[in-house]
Amino acid sequence: MNSLTHPVSRWHQRMWGALLVKRLPGAARPSMALEQSPQGLFLLWLAFMGLLVFAASVMAQHGLWLRLVQADPTGLTIAIVLLFIGCSLWAGARSWQLGLQWQTLHLSAQTPLAGSASWASDYLLARTHSATDKGVLQQVLSDRAHGPQEMAWWLNGIQLKLGLLGKVIGFSVLALELGRMDGFDSQQSAQMLKSLTGGLGIALLTTITGLAANILLGLQLMRIDRFADGLVAEILLRGETQAMRETPGKANA
Repeated sequence: MNSLTHPVSRWHQRMWGALLVKRLPGAARPSMALEQSPQGLFLLWLAFMGLLVFAASVMAQHGLWLRLVQADPTGLTIAIVLLFIGCSLWAGARSWQLGLQWQTLHLSAQTPLAGSASWASDYLLARTHSATDKGVLQQVLSDRAHGPQEMAWWLNGIQLKLGLLGKVIGFSVLALELGRMDGFDSQQSAQMLKSLTGGLGIALLTTITGLAANILLGLQLMRIDRFADGLVAEILLRGETQAMRETPGKANA
């Protein structure tokens, strides 16, 4: 695939998770060899989710999930995990949809595009009209490929914000407990220490969960964006090739 020169939305790249994901080896590539195979992006997502399910099952065997729920009375960690699961399932469905568009684009080399319901067919058919604004067509094509990911990137940022909210709540609990201490009493030290560590645990667990979910979901969305970049670039290249073929015919006519 060729890289797309049209700038994709950049606001999500300001998030910490996306910035970390961008620096991973191969994350910025428009496409990988596996993704170019039939439904390769979806298979790559399945492999990634398989690793996450395996890690989650290992954590469950060691009782880490139960400890996580018990250590966070605010429920923010559970909310982050549920949000991550929902967004990851959406990423799988989006990967499947983009894979279908990629398959349709390459199958159209043997069959006419006009009879197929695809982004490429709509774009190339609209280019045949002389009054069509090609800039608008490119904008529509880019919005089809990247528009749905905008909400997913926003929810990815919400995960991080929920983690930071838990951090604020945890330190607030810690500060309130410290404010109640009138003096050091050896008989109440155990209960006071438990209250202090409880607030600190909320702050640390929610922050770690939010960061981990933000990075893992950002990795999925970054690959989807890169695949969408390559798909749009391939469609634009095919449109330019079609225009170059039509130009000599019009000149001879």
